[in-house]
Amino acid sequence: MTTVISVENLSKQYHLGTIGTGTLSHDLNRWWAHLRGKPDPTLKIGQSPVNSRQLTVVSEQIWALRDVSFEVKQGEVLGIIGRNGAGKSTLLKILSRVTAPTSGEVKVKGRIASLLEVGTGFHPELTGRENIYLNGAILGMDKGEIKRKFDEIVAFAEVEKFIDTPVKRYSSGMYVRLAFAVAAHLEPEILLVDEVLAVGDAAFQKKCLGKMGDVAKEGRTVLFVSHNMAAVESLCTHGILLESGQVKANGLVGNVTELYLAQTHLSVHGAIINLEDWKDRNGSGRAHIVRLEILDSLGDPVQQISFRDRLRFRLTCSFPEEMDATFGVLIHSLSEIPLLDLRSTNGGVQATNLFGQVVIEGEIDALNLYPGDYYVSPWISDRMTREDIDFVHYCAKLSVLPAVHERALLKLDPVWGKFVVESRWRLVN
Repeated sequence: MTTVISVENLSKQYHLGTIGTGTLSHDLNRWWAHLRGKPDPTLKIGQSPVNSRQLTVVSEQIWALRDVSFEVKQGEVLGIIGRNGAGKSTLLKILSRVTAPTSGEVKVKGRIASLLEVGTGFHPELTGRENIYLNGAILGMDKGEIKRKFDEIVAFAEVEKFIDTPVKRYSSGMYVRLAFAVAAHLEPEILLVDEVLAVGDAAFQKKCLGKMGDVAKEGRTVLFVSHNMAAVESLCTHGILLESGQVKANGLVGNVTELYLAQTHLSVHGAIINLEDWKDRNGSGRAHIVRLEILDSLGDPVQQISFRDRLRFRLTCSFPEEMDATFGVLIHSLSEIPLLDLRSTNGGVQATNLFGQVVIEGEIDALNLYPGDYYVSPWISDRMTREDIDFVHYCAKLSVLPAVHERALLKLDPVWGKFVVESRWRLVN
């Protein structure tokens, strides 16, 4: 398969500090006066002088990227993930030629369309119609090509009524819908998409992911930056994890996202977890979960169970004031998608007038989740108002193992679901 993007030892350095007075002559005069111990000649009357640290043109150097190397094949959908400040957006800007690298080499084969920021390449005073032609021209399309795609772009962006309105009057959602529609429909060989899809609503995000999937099926290449691991896993085939400007992992997308999530929840451990000092939680704080225990059918602590085994969760909670509460445990996929919400109200428990230390257990007769790893998040809410009192995020990891007698399960592909549900079939005709 042809390599369309080759990145070798790519580095990008930014300089932080005072930019200057605005002109070279003023900067030189100020520097010369500072060397001779004279006052700054650029200061206005009554203005405080700057100190020697402020006169330093460069006070700090930051490496946004450091020795990054990878290749992207034609038709590949590459997910680029990492924490804020890892260098993801800088990498796309270099690939888009928005900024130049400090060192290293980038080779690109094919026409690139990029959507890095809301309205990139749009002129606010021009109408949506005019900006489609302008942005298309910037992307290297001729007028005839843009004209053929015009109606499809407008329909996808859902801005028909406003197409002749200056885009400065558009909402951020309308802006990004039109920008994405132009970039995706003008048939670039390579499409670069940053986290801008977070601006749109859920329906638009789903439409964009579908369009990027169509682009990939046509043999074109997509590079997708996102913090949404579910979207990355559903769209991408390969992934790159950036950490502090360097490539931490490069491989199949499932392996890369799992490593990223494992790093995000480094403190996930054990079958008995003390939660008094757990930081990743939210809620009113009127009560607290102080302990979570994951137990098997015999009441022994477990981190692994077999498929369809019985499972028990025990919560120890502290109630400083009397209240009525609902308890629950949420089970997530490693992509942080909620899969199963177990709550005390569904188990027939009426937890009223709670005060002091309370211990409550929830039990599942058969956990029909596909074999794999899952996160567990216990929670308490107000029984009347449903307000979150304490929600502890991803504090435990539970592994489901295939049962020996479930031979048919080995033929099932968990890509198509997370639950195994019994069903009965019969031929009607």
